[in-house]
Amino acid sequence: MNGGPASEPADDRPPDPHLIPDPAGTLDRHTAVGTLWRAEHGRVRCLACAHRCLLASEGRGLCKVRFAAGGQLRVPFGYTAGVACDPVEKKPFFHVHPGSVALTFGMLGCDFHCDFCQNWITSQTLRDPAASARLEPAQPQQLVAAARRHGARLVVSSYNEPLISAEWAVAIFREARAAGLLCAVVSNGHATPEALDFLCPWLDACKIDLKSFNPQQYQALGGRLEAVKETLRSVHTRALWLEVVTLLVPGFNDSPEELRAMARFLASISPDIPWHLTAFHPDYQRTDTRATRPDDLEHAARIAQAEGLRYVYAGNRPGAVGSRENTVCPGCGSLLIERRGFAVRANRLTPRGTCPRCDTRIPGIWPAP
Repeated sequence: MNGGPASEPADDRPPDPHLIPDPAGTLDRHTAVGTLWRAEHGRVRCLACAHRCLLASEGRGLCKVRFAAGGQLRVPFGYTAGVACDPVEKKPFFHVHPGSVALTFGMLGCDFHCDFCQNWITSQTLRDPAASARLEPAQPQQLVAAARRHGARLVVSSYNEPLISAEWAVAIFREARAAGLLCAVVSNGHATPEALDFLCPWLDACKIDLKSFNPQQYQALGGRLEAVKETLRSVHTRALWLEVVTLLVPGFNDSPEELRAMARFLASISPDIPWHLTAFHPDYQRTDTRATRPDDLEHAARIAQAEGLRYVYAGNRPGAVGSRENTVCPGCGSLLIERRGFAVRANRLTPRGTCPRCDTRIPGIWPAP
């Protein structure tokens, strides 16, 4: 890796505040020399994601937003394409300060090209001419001040792929940590050890997508299953809090055999990993696939529990999935955290993060007693 953390945008020209007619030209002005790269035989090797793009002079990575210039790698910096204060359950994190607020920020671009992406307007910028989004200049201090002003407990990098803008995320996380806030990413998990080494000292939690357990399916989305599996193992080994999401897409990743294989893999890492099975709705380039039904989610959840996972949740169908939105004690079956959608209706955990009935410890990041 080269250099220190990026600290300044490329220049001070104001961005176009409207829809971007020429995203590449606009975005390239909001970059800085990155950290996650190395020089290699006269080229530039990007280390942010498992593609490990080797770029010639003026070359652009598969993500489209990291590019070589002047023998260095320039990376997204100094802007946001979305900022919101959301319930932490929307990320979704169900075992991190339930009912708290997360300030979430995102940029543009992705190293995947999922045809069912539900954030494609931001993630597919520079790849799909129909994808365009607003950007606003920003500084880390501004975002952290906004988080504190709105009573946020966490600052989260999401909306697009955090790995490809890791330098910007770390710049914000440094400020957030200094302000006493928790930090998290919502990622596709297509990481490198170098990227995890760079990000993890500033992270408290990770939400990672496990999109399939079929290598060919992952290849069609633009990634490698083995890289995601290794990231999941590594995040857990590094003692970061980990929650996993699978968007259940009928006909794509919902066969009993594939669900069983995913659940078995996650349980082999830890049976305490929360697995969120969320409902697909037709979107982007996959509009001919039916939406996921509540009974699809229930079927998948039963498979996951049979493979030993203790915390299996169903999402995107508030009020239609019975108790699958709630946290239940695996020891005695007591209802501990009652939810509907993103709202926490009751939280019966003790201040020590244990079941009040049988004293079973519930893993997660809970408010200090």
